[in-house]
Amino acid sequence: MTRVQANFLLVFIALIWGSAFVAQAQAMAHLGPMLFTGVRFLIGALVITPFVWMEWRKQSARGKALKPRDFGKIGALGSLLVLGAAMQQIGIVSTTVTNAGFLTALYVPLVPVLGWLLLRQLPHWSVWPGALACLVGAFLLSGAQRLEIGTGDLWVICSALPWAVHVLMVGRVADHMAAPFAVAFGQFVVCGLLALAWGLLFETNQWADVQAALSPLLYTGVLSVGVAFTAQVVAQRYAHAADAAIILSSETLFAAAFGFVLMGDRLSPAGWLGCGLIFVSMVMVQLLPTLSSLRSSWNSREA
Repeated sequence: MTRVQANFLLVFIALIWGSAFVAQAQAMAHLGPMLFTGVRFLIGALVITPFVWMEWRKQSARGKALKPRDFGKIGALGSLLVLGAAMQQIGIVSTTVTNAGFLTALYVPLVPVLGWLLLRQLPHWSVWPGALACLVGAFLLSGAQRLEIGTGDLWVICSALPWAVHVLMVGRVADHMAAPFAVAFGQFVVCGLLALAWGLLFETNQWADVQAALSPLLYTGVLSVGVAFTAQVVAQRYAHAADAAIILSSETLFAAAFGFVLMGDRLSPAGWLGCGLIFVSMVMVQLLPTLSSLRSSWNSREA
């Protein structure tokens, strides 16, 4: 898979995640956030189980079965997933959706910064203005006029760190193991079981509530987790983490589009400008590095 193909796959992932916002909003009328998170991630694990089995047999036949330390890395990815989801959901209880939507997008500029500080990875120059444009676009799209930072907002801000580290590390872990389905399955199980345990202990839910939320659970479990999160593991083996963060943040753009079509939501002029900035940032991080490579190849041929 080429870098360009991986980036287009990331756009498809963002499209699925954006459409899932409608189902997630519907599910919250019946289930607590952590029980919903736990069940849908376990559904996603079930969806890819056949692929994990086939991959496992192939890896074992080649003498490349996963080592004990690999399971530790997969467990760490699952823990990052549940940390991000938990802190975000705790924050949403005492903040507005507007603030939460914007503050979660802080993970976008965090990814290139952490990549530079922790891994000494210097991204293409287009990532920096792209990340800034994406962050401003998320602010405009949220419709916020001003931000008042409270306790809930601080929880959401903290959630940006595990999201950023997860985006930064998932591609490296999957590429090192050459087992994307096993990585995806393992992190789903860890996240699902931890969130499910939390939900059963601290949330009030009944079996009837699960049945009432079955359609949103299946939609988000099969598509958002089983398909999209697995595809993220595959795509990020070939895409730069900073590029991936910007492209994946376009889920806010797709969420606005699905909200417009399915829920009658309407955007202000500032919201449309925000969509435009996010779209421009996506195009920027995909085209500019490619154009630079083509220019370098052309100059080398002329030389």
